Amino acid sequence: MRVLITGATGLVGTALVQSLNRDGHSVCRLLRKKDEDEQERKEGCDLVWDPQSGEFGPEAQSADAIVNLAGASVADGRWTEDRKVLLFSSRLDTTRGLVAAMEKMSMRPKVLVSASAIGYYGNRGDELLTEESSPRADFLSRLAEQWEAEALQARKLGVRVVLARFGVILAKHGGALPHMMVPFKIGAGGKLGAGNQWMSWIALDDVVRVIRLAIENDQVLGPVNIVSPHPVTNAEFTTALAQIMHRPAFFTTPPFVLRTLFGEMADGMLLASQRVAPKVLEKFSYTFEHPSLREALATLRR
Repeated sequence: MRVLITGATGLVGTALVQSLNRDGHSVCRLLRKKDEDEQERKEGCDLVWDPQSGEFGPEAQSADAIVNLAGASVADGRWTEDRKVLLFSSRLDTTRGLVAAMEKMSMRPKVLVSASAIGYYGNRGDELLTEESSPRADFLSRLAEQWEAEALQARKLGVRVVLARFGVILAKHGGALPHMMVPFKIGAGGKLGAGNQWMSWIALDDVVRVIRLAIENDQVLGPVNIVSPHPVTNAEFTTALAQIMHRPAFFTTPPFVLRTLFGEMADGMLLASQRVAPKVLEKFSYTFEHPSLREALATLRR
């Protein structure tokens, strides 16, 4: 199987490339010029690609699947107006360019797996959310909804489209977890606000396995919530992390402090509540490698 991947140098992309290569698949990383300059070239196929050009080189023409993981981090800086423009353009332009490039291919891939996020659902309190739940009108919801709309254009080309709605991805050497652990290491860990906001999480190993399921099983299509079947509240997450790290968790960060430090991001991410269920994965009888938060955290701490 030949797979093209955008965002291949990020947390999920790197793990996915390693998994596919390990099993003997052919992987091409679609890199922007900036990525190529900053990243050490690795074994395998690296293609410099400009989304504005709307065309792949000949090396990409026989691809079976495309995985689109490109997009600037929503957690990397305050959501200024300039930052919001970047968050939209880094997702929409790349996805639009992929669809345009696929349209020009003589033999199109069978599937496009395109990243999204559970931010699609907005802040929903205790409501149990499934793939059929509607979006809201806040910033992250609009971002995810428009991102998905661009990916869905590939259906007009006869390409199966899977929308990978990621929860909070837990990994040992990247993503949110190392940042979450910092205050606990100095004895200042604790919940955010009241701590009753739901956190829908997923271990990186399961993220990779679900993406591979989406690539390989032609019955998987549309939105897929990539989250553990056991979401927890922020208070429960805080307690579990403190216990695994053998650190106290006495502190509470008041909402006004979070809003002062992070602005709109505080309400959009840190205090937002999304209790998400992986109904599509349950339909396909997917077996989670790390269904339990404590087990996942303990594994990642080894």
